[in-house]
Amino acid sequence: MCYNEEKPPEAPMHTLKLIRPTQEYADQVMAYRQEMLDNGDSLDGCAALEDTNSYAEWADFEGRLRERYGEGYVPSDVYLAVRKSDDRLVGMIDFRRPLTEFLLRFGGNIGYSVRPSERGKGYAGEMLSLLLPKCREAGEHRLLLTCDADNEASRRTIIKNGGVLENQVECDAALSRCGMIQRYWITLKP
Repeated sequence: MCYNEEKPPEAPMHTLKLIRPTQEYADQVMAYRQEMLDNGDSLDGCAALEDTNSYAEWADFEGRLRERYGEGYVPSDVYLAVRKSDDRLVGMIDFRRPLTEFLLRFGGNIGYSVRPSERGKGYAGEMLSLLLPKCREAGEHRLLLTCDADNEASRRTIIKNGGVLENQVECDAALSRCGMIQRYWITLKP
């Protein structure tokens, strides 16, 4: 190798694990909630964590969300993205199915967020990459992901994981800060 040649990049190692919420992470979940709220962020992929005041209340996803959404309730698999090196909760991601008309238009199959103090480290892309095989195992072949039209980080995360833009729609449901939602499809490999 010449002195001015760069070494080829190494394959990224998985630094995260996706786990189901457990009482062991109760304090971290509530600290995550507070950090997101203090930063003025929406808690995407967090099963309405912003509407709860305790871990026990939040952990009753099905009962609480079924009551909140009634017939519009869609079951979801919620995962904590935990850094392997120090067992720190860095993000949350959920997989929703089947898609209702509302989710088909605005929300998609997957929602995710990364705590403000851990952003810019590639965690969102890794979280999504780790979730896709779980979606395939659940029988999905094609997934819809959405993001605000002005959310460059989320757009890059989706595209990096195979997302193909279908269209952009005006969001009249107060979900988008900029008023426009981009809709991407990821086709899962067999």
